[in-house]
Amino acid sequence: MEFDALELDTVEFDAVILAGGRSSRLGGSPKSALVLGGRTLLERALQAAKGAGAIVVVGPDPGSLPAGVLNCREEPPFAGPAAAIAAGLAALAAHHSGDGRTVRAPRLTLVLACDMPRVDAAVTALRAALDAGPEVGAVMAVSADGRRQPLAGFYGTAALQHSVAEAAERGGLADASVFSLLASLDVRGILVPSGSTDDVDTWDDAAALGVSGRIPDHGPDERSGAPRLKPTLEANGEEPG
Repeated sequence: MEFDALELDTVEFDAVILAGGRSSRLGGSPKSALVLGGRTLLERALQAAKGAGAIVVVGPDPGSLPAGVLNCREEPPFAGPAAAIAAGLAALAAHHSGDGRTVRAPRLTLVLACDMPRVDAAVTALRAALDAGPEVGAVMAVSADGRRQPLAGFYGTAALQHSVAEAAERGGLADASVFSLLASLDVRGILVPSGSTDDVDTWDDAAALGVSGRIPDHGPDERSGAPRLKPTLEANGEEPG
């Protein structure tokens, strides 16, 4: 199935979806496989990233991804979101320069954790802010109670790559704070719809958000409405992971 027609067409971006945490407070149950409304949280994150030129899921191989979606792992595994962002950026850079081709990476990269069941509304608000004018460079979701959510934001690709390189030189990617990774970036906070950045860390969180632990028998690419990348990416013949 193709995506519904997008109202926000001017934002060109790649996407890094983080799906590699230990889920220790969930007894090790992968957050990406939790379910809301018949879709896994990974499916919902992929849907929120609709329209991306390229998407990489950073975490263990989920077994099935839509055609063209990349998969990689942070090094070392479970090294935290900053290391996962670095791994995702590296995978996207390799994708754009692979097979002897050189494709200019989009100006923006969406960084998105897969544990926010209703994040699609937040991403829509962020894209609307970016569409509002060229002076808006990078944006991060801010919840109704004022909490910033760095794992729901669009960041300048080149600036984020530079920040990652500097952190790596200092040996500071593993278990590093994402806020420290983004400290040198010029990022505007954008108020997003209430509940759209609520995340699942515990089973109580899951219950409050209507999320269950049932894992469907299908893969993300088999369900009606599941994400499919732009035809230009699919035509490149990229295989998951």
